[in-house]
Amino acid sequence: MPNGTRAFARVEWIMIISCTAVAIQSCGQPQRLPATDAPESATADLSASSSATLAPGTSTLIPLTATNEIEHLMRPAASQRGGKLVYDVESILTAPERRAPYGDSYDINRLERPFLQDMTYVPDLDIATYTVTKDDDFWYVSLELIGTDPNNGLGIHYGVELDLNADGFGDYLIWGNPPYTPAWDTAPVQIFQDTNHDTGGLSAERSDAPLPADGYDTLIFNGGDADADPDLAWVRINAGRQSTVQFAFKRSWSGSIFMIGVLADAGLQDAQSFDYVDRFEESEAGSPVKDKSSYPLKALYAVDNACREAFGFQSTGLEPQLCPFYDPSPQPRKTPYACKQPAYCIEPTYTWYPQYCYCAQN
Repeated sequence: MPNGTRAFARVEWIMIISCTAVAIQSCGQPQRLPATDAPESATADLSASSSATLAPGTSTLIPLTATNEIEHLMRPAASQRGGKLVYDVESILTAPERRAPYGDSYDINRLERPFLQDMTYVPDLDIATYTVTKDDDFWYVSLELIGTDPNNGLGIHYGVELDLNADGFGDYLIWGNPPYTPAWDTAPVQIFQDTNHDTGGLSAERSDAPLPADGYDTLIFNGGDADADPDLAWVRINAGRQSTVQFAFKRSWSGSIFMIGVLADAGLQDAQSFDYVDRFEESEAGSPVKDKSSYPLKALYAVDNACREAFGFQSTGLEPQLCPFYDPSPQPRKTPYACKQPAYCIEPTYTWYPQYCYCAQN
């Protein structure tokens, strides 16, 4: 055998023996958890990245990159039962007509727009119900969608808004970033805070458009790597019939007194632009309701939100963006529930539909 060939063969055998030794050594090491159980989402210096104030015009879609594995000390439960169920308007029956049936009241931030600008219906944007429950450690907010694919190619963001003092101005936005997995994960979750009280514009119950503001202006949690508590907020999908998308967040952080609202967004996807109705006049935003002069959708499309529900306190019925009040009646009625007309709906610019328990903007 030529000398060059022998040298090459000797190097080749050394490489094989070295690789084999490494493989044998690794067999004796502890197995790491799969990525879905231990998301890679931390930076080395958490104190330096615990929050980030966003400059005006800065995209809030901050990449969810990871450099180190996070060791989680607490996880949400595998399953939950019961909880408060809240209904939203569904557009599936009128979707062939390229319209929403009702439920889009622009002036009070009720958006029923699970449509693209050409009025193509997107069932994965259409919220049917949401449920809120809790255990000793976490709150759970479950969104039931008409569709079944939260990982729709549009890249849909699902969210939970927390209003801590029931004034109609959101304080925190828990924001889900696709792709999502069936296992609880912190990596797809961000939390934004409104530090200067402008998510509702000038008034929480009216559109103040066009009004410049920075909405949820500060990022306080970025997939586990922007907060000292890596277990703060989680998301998963397809956890049950009424849990197409499910969030969990720690009670020690949120407390137990707040109003909750939910949304699905494949349009603007910009936390700094909340509330969207304060950024665009309705003529610019468009409408999904055919008898409106602003039909079809224009600047504000592919977004669906639901009314807000109160938790931890007795609602007065006057809280901004509150869901209609249902009073179970023991007496036989034509409908199973008596509906209370919201205070704002007595104004001449609104019409009350008791059969739907719904107040529409004229």
